[in-house]
Amino acid sequence: MFRKPSILWPEGTPPSDAYCDEDKRLAVLAAHGTQGMVDDPELQELVDLVAKLCDVPMAMVTVVEEGRQLFLTRTGIDARETPRPTSFCAHAMLGAEPLVVPDAREDARFTDNPLVTDEPHIRFYAGHPLISVEGAPLGALCVIDTKPRPEGLSDIQRESLSVLAKSAMRRISQRRLGETAQEAVHMRESYLQRMIDSVPGIAWSADGAGNFDYVSAQWSELTATAQPRRLADWQNAVHPEDWAQASGAFQASLESGKPFEYEWRLKLSDGNYRWMLARAVQTPTTEGQNRWFGTVIDVDRQHRLSEARDLLANELSHRIKNIFAVVSGLIAIRARGKPEIAEFAAELNDTIRSLSAAHNYVRPGHGQRASTLSGLLADLLAPYGTPDHERFSVTGPGIRIGARAATPLALIFHELATNSAKYGALSAPDGFVTVTVEADCEGDDTVCVTWDENTRGGAVPMPGSPEGFGSRLLRMAVEGQLSGTFERTYSDDGLDIRIVFPRTSIQT
Repeated sequence: MFRKPSILWPEGTPPSDAYCDEDKRLAVLAAHGTQGMVDDPELQELVDLVAKLCDVPMAMVTVVEEGRQLFLTRTGIDARETPRPTSFCAHAMLGAEPLVVPDAREDARFTDNPLVTDEPHIRFYAGHPLISVEGAPLGALCVIDTKPRPEGLSDIQRESLSVLAKSAMRRISQRRLGETAQEAVHMRESYLQRMIDSVPGIAWSADGAGNFDYVSAQWSELTATAQPRRLADWQNAVHPEDWAQASGAFQASLESGKPFEYEWRLKLSDGNYRWMLARAVQTPTTEGQNRWFGTVIDVDRQHRLSEARDLLANELSHRIKNIFAVVSGLIAIRARGKPEIAEFAAELNDTIRSLSAAHNYVRPGHGQRASTLSGLLADLLAPYGTPDHERFSVTGPGIRIGARAATPLALIFHELATNSAKYGALSAPDGFVTVTVEADCEGDDTVCVTWDENTRGGAVPMPGSPEGFGSRLLRMAVEGQLSGTFERTYSDDGLDIRIVFPRTSIQT
């Protein structure tokens, strides 16, 4: 068996062969942090109870260190430790069962032990080993008497000693687990802090009232100012033109609980400003309070690129609109004095105007009605109304349309409006067109447009005429370009057309 110099390694079989190595056993003992458990109240209660149950004057919870036996808790004895070579518990901890010594004077292992021959004059000893989950012997829960007890322990006393020893070991392990968990928490907090500090942006947290209790180090690095504690502390770092709206938006989020997102300019330590994107979300805590966690990231490059793209797009849009005007003017010039093509020229100019209207929808957010299908329909039908007589209505949700879909949609509904003005409801004095937009009308992700013409007593277009260019254009745009379907239905008072589009086809 392994023995270190000057260490009494008693005879017996350790609970686990792996921990015959004293260095390993001591490492496990150190991991439990038993030094911090001296006079532990819960262990003291166990010691007091086992002394009463076993009817002895002395009891203790011990751990056997390299050179001493330490009493974590004790009763009936003043000493807090004894040298390891004299330790009874150093023997007891190596057994699988409790060590019971009825009379130490008659036991060869302890006859000459100073604890037997001198104070406290141990005669009877019973100790149950304290074994860690790894199988390392740490010490014992023991009871001691100054009188021999040939009968040893009763069955109930032996059982009580065993149960309380296991309770003592659990208590010691709890502290270890607690310290391990605390170390893990500290480690995770350290990792998290390092991760936050390495993120290229500012991280912050605030209470429900907007008082900031944490702002990452990037704030001081960027602004060279003290970390803000209140919302007002941000004002000196935010561009004066942005402050009112930015602070108002954040205050509104605090009151509503909705996520906060806003772009504003941050003043850097060199006096220059950079565009920042601030985001924050509200998170409830276990205490029932709300907290805010947010970030501020640099989007200056993206913002300036976006401004440059918008400038270029506006210039291109202006030039394209000019081209439409030039083409329309050329058509008018070429048709001048040629009555035989006047009607064709007028229709062509109408088509160009519809394309010009559709162009406003190519760039989202620049159309009069925010690039929606209902907005496009209203714009295309607007020329057919008069100040004293509304000739159409458009109802339904504002479904977004994409740049690619804008042109074929404009051509489709321009063709329907032109035909109505020539032959249908809009050609009748009191005729009326009702356009209804529906979402998810034929299952998910579909958009339906119902075009309802009512001549109100006027002429009704008759079916069966040969399909002309306009009809072919309509079919090509609906079916070929937008993957939709359409059907015409003639009634006594006019024409009904129902067009169904896949939502994806009109939003790309």
